[in-house]
Amino acid sequence: MRASSEAGTTRPTGGLWEQVLTYGRMVKFSHTIFALPFALSAVVLAQHHHPLALWRLIWLLGAMVGARSAAMGFNRIIDASIDAKNPRTAAREIPAGRLSQRAATLFVILFSGLFVLCAAMLGRLCLYLSGPVLLLLFSYSYTKRFTFLCHLYLGAVISLAPLGAWIALTGSVSGPITLLSAALMAYIAGFDILYACQDIEFDQETGLHSIPARFSIPVALGIAKVLHAAAFGFFLMLFWAFHMGGVYLAAVCLIGALMIAEHRMVKPDDLSRVNIAFFHVNSVISITLFLGVLLDEVIR
Repeated sequence: MRASSEAGTTRPTGGLWEQVLTYGRMVKFSHTIFALPFALSAVVLAQHHHPLALWRLIWLLGAMVGARSAAMGFNRIIDASIDAKNPRTAAREIPAGRLSQRAATLFVILFSGLFVLCAAMLGRLCLYLSGPVLLLLFSYSYTKRFTFLCHLYLGAVISLAPLGAWIALTGSVSGPITLLSAALMAYIAGFDILYACQDIEFDQETGLHSIPARFSIPVALGIAKVLHAAAFGFFLMLFWAFHMGGVYLAAVCLIGALMIAEHRMVKPDDLSRVNIAFFHVNSVISITLFLGVLLDEVIR
């Protein structure tokens, strides 16, 4: 699986597909499903007044993949020494030695370049914004070192996805689309708090900051519930802001039920189902939103 001649030169070995999987696991490529449906929802909402060309959609998807992959790769590099000390994360690709810091750095450079290129193809405004967006994405990796608000910051930077898609297609920022970004921010921050509950002891011992480490797990779960209630509220506001129909409203009701189920899975004295809530339920929520927006637009 790996070759390690001298420190810092470890690289994935084996077939090409195996190497691709190694990089994909490093950045948890499967988690792209959390934010991508929100960006695609913005695309559907925008194309009602701004018809979408296929080439623009391709560049937009490329920008999404590039930005997220670069941000996650950077996070893995910055957190490698911390991950090595945490039993839950010690098996990640860099601390486990399956991928070197050098290889990961080249990965980040490559996908940062992809993001900037795709942004440039989407227009001058997108190109100008690509640098600041990358800085915001990269800066998240440092926040848990000094503030328990890191979850909200993560939600804020990821919430740029639908806003960026809207700007790429319309060339401007519209008030209603900010509701979708606000929903994504609260949604991401809420389940990131749930996920952080797993590391409460490690964070407290190493001086890292998180809402669970600062306030306790019961308080953190309560804050996550408030954030998800806010996200549900923003989803409902989209119904009126974009004059949506019954299909979208039904999707929002289903999302609300899924959020309730998610929080019933995670209890202060039982975190065994955090990963189920984090990945499976949240994946269904994201896809449900996109399908609700898409089908509602098609029917209308």
